[in-house]
Amino acid sequence: MVGGAIAAILLLVALNAFVIINPGEAGVISILGKARDGALLEGIHVKPPFVSVVDIYDLTVQKFEVPAQSSTKDLQDLSARFAINFRLDPTQVVEVRRKQGTLQNIVAKIIAPQTQESFKVAAARRTVEEAITKRNELKQDFDEALGDRLDKYGIIILDTSVVDLAFSPEFAKAVEEKQIAEQRAQRAVYVAQEAEQEAQADINRAKGRAEAQRLLAETLKAQGGQLVLQKEAIEAWRNGGAQMPKVLVMGESKNSVPFLFNLNNVQE
Repeated sequence: MVGGAIAAILLLVALNAFVIINPGEAGVISILGKARDGALLEGIHVKPPFVSVVDIYDLTVQKFEVPAQSSTKDLQDLSARFAINFRLDPTQVVEVRRKQGTLQNIVAKIIAPQTQESFKVAAARRTVEEAITKRNELKQDFDEALGDRLDKYGIIILDTSVVDLAFSPEFAKAVEEKQIAEQRAQRAVYVAQEAEQEAQADINRAKGRAEAQRLLAETLKAQGGQLVLQKEAIEAWRNGGAQMPKVLVMGESKNSVPFLFNLNNVQE
């Protein structure tokens, strides 16, 4: 029976003397409450039984969404929500254990406030309109500021994305009014251009009529001009219903243009 008790104790000691670290994890041994240097990476490790505790940290990619607010260069309120992809530096896990503790503490005490400060830095460099139209540049400035701030904490930033970017209702109204004004200005320009084109068309038509009249006058002055007038007179009769006048008075010359009178009008 004594032998069985000794075997049980030895088994218990053996079980407490080893720890298994899975892939994607790192462990920190604390002996009597003091963290020991050197992180435990994947594999089997020996540890002092009963007086040591191993804290396991996930080294895989973590994702958290963090809100942030700031004022832009033109003193407009701007709010955003960032998705932060990060992981812990395995070589600094022991320092993380000593200074920050759990992963939840890292997010709440380090990543969230540093995200806020980094967003202030990025937003203050541009106006609210530039923050919206140049969103990629805003993100680049934010990434640089956040990466520099978190590197010293053993936190490696892999990627960030702007989940939401919003501005104040006052600015939204100003943007809407600006768009309406721009649309009205564009409409006014279009109307002015249309009027100018119509005026130019009238000028071109007037020039065409004047040129036609000039050519007609030259034709009438030239030899055979009377024949042209006779032709015009005949076409006028046809357009009026092809009815010949009651009275036809000819000029002195055979080639002169006839003068037409309606007998009924003369009688009246």
